[in-house]
Amino acid sequence: MTDTSSLIYDWNDINKSGALFPKTPRFVDETIRDGLQSASVRDPSIEQKMELLRLMDRLGIHVVDLGLPGAGKRAQEDVERLARFIVEEKLDILPNCAARTMEADIAPIVEISQRVGIPIEVTAFIGSSPIRGYTEGWDVDRLVKLSADAMAFTVKNGLPASFVTEDTTRSHPNTLDRMFRAAIEAGATRLVLCDTCGHSTPDGVANLLSFTKGVLRALDVEDTVELDWHGHNDRGHALTLALLALEHGVDRVHGCGLGIGERVGNTSMDLLLLNLYLLGQLDAERHDMSCLVEYTTKVSEYTGVPIHPAYPLCGRDAFRTATGVHAAAVIKAEKKGDYDLADRVYSSVPARVFGREQEIEVGHYSGRSNVVYWLTKHGHDATDALVDKVFAYAKKSNHTLSREEIESVING
Repeated sequence: MTDTSSLIYDWNDINKSGALFPKTPRFVDETIRDGLQSASVRDPSIEQKMELLRLMDRLGIHVVDLGLPGAGKRAQEDVERLARFIVEEKLDILPNCAARTMEADIAPIVEISQRVGIPIEVTAFIGSSPIRGYTEGWDVDRLVKLSADAMAFTVKNGLPASFVTEDTTRSHPNTLDRMFRAAIEAGATRLVLCDTCGHSTPDGVANLLSFTKGVLRALDVEDTVELDWHGHNDRGHALTLALLALEHGVDRVHGCGLGIGERVGNTSMDLLLLNLYLLGQLDAERHDMSCLVEYTTKVSEYTGVPIHPAYPLCGRDAFRTATGVHAAAVIKAEKKGDYDLADRVYSSVPARVFGREQEIEVGHYSGRSNVVYWLTKHGHDATDALVDKVFAYAKKSNHTLSREEIESVING
């Protein structure tokens, strides 16, 4: 097989020095909690959620958000069953749960943790932006007190305490400074910075992380308080900003399978993993990428959210072409017996690594080589007469031909 890396000039590597990320990337999967806040999803069955947990564990995802027990009895029962499932299956993935900064929300997590016998990280959230405060009638003193009380209650009950500021990327630094300090002094060991409304740009991420690290330095807790990034995709920046947050030294990034979530969704966990794999940032022993397509397709199946044909890696068209010049290059690579070359000549993602393959179709932009390839692959003798017949039909069409259409032309 050809070493395709020697045939690609990689502008991505120009002027890079040192490690791409200062810390090994870690992940929090929010698919079965924050992802289910989408108005278009179906809540998966408990068995389906268990299957997703198995896949998350195989993918090497470090933490899963099991739900929000404060939402009621059903949520509490589901969280407890899933926590027990992690124990029973001896999964490496660790559980956390979301909660408002209220004792009534945190207490059920404590009780579930005690019954199941494993620690469950509490990620207690509260809105911190002035626009949210004005709408709700909250003042900063109230936010600070709720934050401190929630962290203190969590720590008193022996659970990991993570403090989540909703809408961090639109919050005033003076407010964040007070809230961060109060939460840390009460025992929080993690701050979760949220781009709740998908507002941030790359400059925004850099500025916010620089400010937050300054607060940690001032409190002399840089080595004991970790940082998470939780992004939404309203401007279409979520994946890029998650990668940028890792470059700026966050400890964990959050995401959902297929990028599902409220409004236009969260950071796509599958695309995040795909990109980190291609950047050489995933440990092959921990992260089994062979099930990444299965994970994404099952998220789609279990939530009822369709995968767009052009969606990277898992979309129907991700490795499919009916364009003559592109198909010709793939066909030439395959004729050399070099499927690595075929995978990379017109794609940056190696299809076969993930259980996919290049697909050559026939349509109005196709060349004769498309037709010859298609006929041969589907068991037909690609005679000149038959190729001419199918090719002429394709050129008169306005779409990519289905197998049934082509077979009809062949038999007509």
